[in-house]
Amino acid sequence: METIKANAAFLCNYEVMQILQQLKDNTQKKHKRESSLATVTYETIHYLQDSDCKNQSAQSIHKFLEAMKRFKLTKTEKLMMVNTPPRTELEIQLIVQESEERLTDEEVQSIIAIANEYLPVTNIT
Repeated sequence: METIKANAAFLCNYEVMQILQQLKDNTQKKHKRESSLATVTYETIHYLQDSDCKNQSAQSIHKFLEAMKRFKLTKTEKLMMVNTPPRTELEIQLIVQESEERLTDEEVQSIIAIANEYLPVTNIT
């Protein structure tokens, strides 16, 4: 695998998991080099399946991002919210740079409500 354009696009964890699952399904050969890739692919998929992206879908992410358009957030901040949906005010402060100046208390509560609606909580068993 080769990176052609670094930073051409950002992928959320859900998209990475989908790509790796397709790669895993398409991998038929078992050369030494490919077995290393298979191990990394397996470990990464296993990690991502235990994260919040497990319960996400392309549609729920799209709806979340549509609802977030009214806030003045960067692409990176939105990506971080998709990967780790904020459930508290503190988490928003950690994700959004200068959140106290950029967001009102009502907006913070609204972001949390939107995240809870479109990006469900992972049930850890």
